[in-house]
Amino acid sequence: MTEKNENKFHPISLSDRAWVNERLRESNYASCEYSFANNFIYAKRYDVQVGELSGCGVIRYRDRKKKGQYSYSFPFGNGDKRAALETMQALCEQDGQTLQIYPVLEEDRKLLIAWFQGQFEIDADRGDFDYLYTVEKLASLRGKKLHGKRNHIARFMDEDDWRYEPMSAANLEGCRAMSKKWERMRADKWNDSMEEELDVLDVALDNFAKLGFVGGVLYKADEIVAFTIGERLNADTLVVHFEKAYPDLQGAYPMINQQFILHEGAGFTYVNREEDTGDLGLRKAKLSYYPDILLKKYRVAQSSVVFANETDTDAVRRLWQTCFGDERGYIDLYLSNRFQTENMLVIHADGRPVSMLSLLPVTVTIGGEQRAARYVYAVATLPAYRGRGYASRLIEHAFQKYGEPLILQPADEGLRRYYERLGFDETFRQSPCWIYNSCTEKMTRVSENAQYELAQDLTFVPESRYEIRAAQLGAWQTQDIFAKEYKKLRDDYFAGEGYVEWDEDAIAYAIKENAYCGGGTKKLIDVETGRERVLMYRVCAQGGERALQVVETTLNEQELAQVLPPLLQGTHTCRAYEKNEGGMILRTKELEGWTCEDGYLNLTLG
Repeated sequence: MTEKNENKFHPISLSDRAWVNERLRESNYASCEYSFANNFIYAKRYDVQVGELSGCGVIRYRDRKKKGQYSYSFPFGNGDKRAALETMQALCEQDGQTLQIYPVLEEDRKLLIAWFQGQFEIDADRGDFDYLYTVEKLASLRGKKLHGKRNHIARFMDEDDWRYEPMSAANLEGCRAMSKKWERMRADKWNDSMEEELDVLDVALDNFAKLGFVGGVLYKADEIVAFTIGERLNADTLVVHFEKAYPDLQGAYPMINQQFILHEGAGFTYVNREEDTGDLGLRKAKLSYYPDILLKKYRVAQSSVVFANETDTDAVRRLWQTCFGDERGYIDLYLSNRFQTENMLVIHADGRPVSMLSLLPVTVTIGGEQRAARYVYAVATLPAYRGRGYASRLIEHAFQKYGEPLILQPADEGLRRYYERLGFDETFRQSPCWIYNSCTEKMTRVSENAQYELAQDLTFVPESRYEIRAAQLGAWQTQDIFAKEYKKLRDDYFAGEGYVEWDEDAIAYAIKENAYCGGGTKKLIDVETGRERVLMYRVCAQGGERALQVVETTLNEQELAQVLPPLLQGTHTCRAYEKNEGGMILRTKELEGWTCEDGYLNLTLG
């Protein structure tokens, strides 16, 4: 590190409290990280440093996962934030580091987009979101939803042997001793984060008054059984940094929670109870109080590959239309239903996105277990920018970022060979496996070459709607079906090794997209046995004729033979076929040995 950089930042100390707090008051952030005291107590663990850049305060700390790498706070205070960010960029470049910023709140995310277009990857992790509740809610616990909390408190108060005291020099050491006993009681659930928290708690107790903390202590039969430590975070928010209670004492946690707010919450509107760090048990506990605000916090890293944001939609629409030729309505259907500011990666050039890919979450069954994966969709680069490796850079970035298998469906044989060079290989079976002709009433098997040729000669007919009106197809009753039920029937039928499972939101969009493309989605019920199936179909133009495409069905071949004649008649088509072009997977290192000859991938929107 150079001398110039050293002079910008120094280790945080109590002497910094006044000026840092003044800058924090100017910004009035509600995120728990924007607290001098919180940063001070973690200083030793994370090498926390502070600096003043262009009239703004900035806090930085070491990223323990990337040794030597600093993460910076967003500049806070009334100074020139853009100039401070530019200085941060220069310092990182000088040290050979990538600028990383955390946390970034929504209003500052918008500033980054406006000031540094296409330069920062901005995304959020649900485990980082802060839980904010109104003081009134936590103090009163009114309503049916919080009835259980009131019951637990009533059980704690059954015997009149409890009392609450403000935390002070007189009971600090008692709280420290209680935390050690709490540690021993939790030995079976011990982990590194709990050890870290107790080390940091010691620092907080050692500096309780100097840091301006407030606290509450709960006694039962003259023994400390719970305590809380917090502080003023901003003009209207009280933040809770620590809360400890004996886990085997009914009502201790809700009691200390309520009592602390009753005694220290006056003058505040909200209580910030910090994040859950992705711990599902902690998440359940925090959600049980029904937060009024889940404060979204973003992680930011300087990058040439970034997420498309709401200001990019016009450019993305033009890119999509240029590369795929889809009509505006179809593109807007996708953007309005599936686009998020954290699921489409783009590369900017000449002030606009010129290459893109979308990443949609799926699970795939591997070795009998469901594993998270990403489906890669709508990979495209404007013609003038091809040959620069943009698409492969997007794929590599996604693979490294998520550490999950990538799944895709190539549009043609040339792209199939291209993805093979990037490490993808065939895993998911292809179809169509048959064509049904209404004249002969027979299903004819087709070769792989014929399958490919058939798939290339199709266009959907959005201006025509061929929704069947009949309540019955042969021996099957038809009903409209919604995503939740469709997903269950689909999962039950296709589950097995290599099955790619879509979530309910994706299924809902597939149904909507299919309807836009002139199709329908039905539940079929056998009138004799009551067994249930699903059928998704659409009408396509093929060689000047209308043909029925079976997009997906859980009907077997014999059952299809019963359904297709009335379905063709109802949709005014003369032949039917199935279309599923299969797909490819890019395995993570741990899955290199996995093979599957008959994986199932469908509803890919290709």
